[in-house]
Amino acid sequence: MTGAEILLESLIAQGAETVFGYPGGQIMPVYDKLYDYGDRIRHILVRHEQGAVHAAQGYARIKGAPGVVMVTSGPGATNALTGIADALIDSTPLVVIAGQVPNGALGTDAFQETDYIGLTAPITKWNYQIRSAEDVAHAVARAFYIAGSGRPGPVVLDMTKDAQVGIAEYVPAKCDFIRSYQPCPVPDDSILDRAARMIDAAERPLVVFGHGVMLSGAEKELAAFLSKGDIPAGSTLLGLSCLDSDNPHFIGMVGMHGNLAPNVMTQQCDLLIAVGMRFDDRVTGTLSSYACQAKKIHIDIDPAELDKLVRVDLPVLGDARYVLSELTARIREVKRPEWMMRPIMEASVEKHKVIDPELHPAGGMLKQGEVVAAVAEACGGNAVIVTDVGQHQMSAARYSRFHNSRSMITSGGLGTMGFGLPAAIGAKIAAPERTVCLFVGDGGIQMTIQELGTIMQEGTGVKIVLLDNNWLGNVRQWQELFFGSRYSFTRMMNPDYSAIAAAYGIAYKRVEKRGELASAVRQMFETDGAFLLDVHVEEAFNVFPMIPPGKSVDQIMLNETDWI
Repeated sequence: MTGAEILLESLIAQGAETVFGYPGGQIMPVYDKLYDYGDRIRHILVRHEQGAVHAAQGYARIKGAPGVVMVTSGPGATNALTGIADALIDSTPLVVIAGQVPNGALGTDAFQETDYIGLTAPITKWNYQIRSAEDVAHAVARAFYIAGSGRPGPVVLDMTKDAQVGIAEYVPAKCDFIRSYQPCPVPDDSILDRAARMIDAAERPLVVFGHGVMLSGAEKELAAFLSKGDIPAGSTLLGLSCLDSDNPHFIGMVGMHGNLAPNVMTQQCDLLIAVGMRFDDRVTGTLSSYACQAKKIHIDIDPAELDKLVRVDLPVLGDARYVLSELTARIREVKRPEWMMRPIMEASVEKHKVIDPELHPAGGMLKQGEVVAAVAEACGGNAVIVTDVGQHQMSAARYSRFHNSRSMITSGGLGTMGFGLPAAIGAKIAAPERTVCLFVGDGGIQMTIQELGTIMQEGTGVKIVLLDNNWLGNVRQWQELFFGSRYSFTRMMNPDYSAIAAAYGIAYKRVEKRGELASAVRQMFETDGAFLLDVHVEEAFNVFPMIPPGKSVDQIMLNETDWI
């Protein structure tokens, strides 16, 4: 077979059913062979290579398996860099296949040549340049193993033209071991016993869990651990949906725009148990004041994260599912009624100062929170919620409801505007039976608005809720609060979205009045196929609660004038 054929056979052998891509000169031999594989591999033609990577991220987050991207060399490959960087920091498994110039042209500044190995080395879990057809099968097997095992992440295969057109015997390859690579370390029993003793001795333990719980499939193990220990738990942004929103031990989201209870209780607990999270600065606030009163246990599969930002009393290197199962078997079953009352008291303050004014305003324009709440009620907590980045992202995180895991897809660590629309497409392709609802701002949607063409061509039934306020809202909020209301280049003149929706054959509804919202949301979900719900919301809107930069996690603004 040619190397191109071996590549496609190897993708199939790895279970890849869908590829997101965009053809070009140096990947054309692969695309020529892909023409014959239409019944075995579904190819999604995006409108921009960045969209291909974000779509593959949405697909991977739903499937729990690597998303596959195919691009050409030069600008095609460099257009994928933002998505690859996003996938690395958010631990999303990807296999990105990039065409490259022929072997003899490497290093000559040939047309559309870039040093893709050099460019992607800092933002991939592994990268490799394939120069011969004989190496293709092994490289693909290795790529999938690395991308999907341990702490997942993106892998890049840079495939020269020689490797694509060369001839070799296809021998299916399997990779389940790499020397010196330990994707799933197992902690010693002595470490687990010590952790159990610390938990049993604590009077006010608190769990903060992140994306690692979802990646390890530890949702049931987390719920069982919290129940036996009667321990309250807060989620990072990417950890949302790991626990049912109605779980009695779930107390909300931590961090800059998180809920009061988990943030305040972080500074009151005597034991902080961090599970599958990396102590991001948006979670911890000022590190020097973060949970100083508490002993700390950190459970993570990546040794690089242990003691990286927060020094802990007991680092536990291991898979969250295994560790939580073992700890649940070891800890005593107890009740902590007084400690579990704290979230209720904090929630009453938040409801009075923040939630009621947001969800039940006295008048004026629609608020973002009430739009999200209306969608959440219509979905019954069963939809996949995808967001772009900005104020709407925080509103979606705060007011959405989740009854199923893998139901919150967003860009966390990199905060990539433009992520939402293509990620929602990938999520819907991965789970066509589920309702996929995208919350996006007028800034973010215009960064990848061309992917409406992908929706048109593929018939992808994404429900798009555009929270339209004519501002780059998150930056405007910071300008108001911390830069003396000097609104430097954040006001937006927006296009006629109804005309854009019509051009792409997408159903559209504009909402400006509160009385129109419920029926419009109902219409969106009753309409077959894609729908763009353009909701005009309050322009001078600020997301609260908020922990200002440089403050500790219990120094919280409830609104423009009130602090905790």
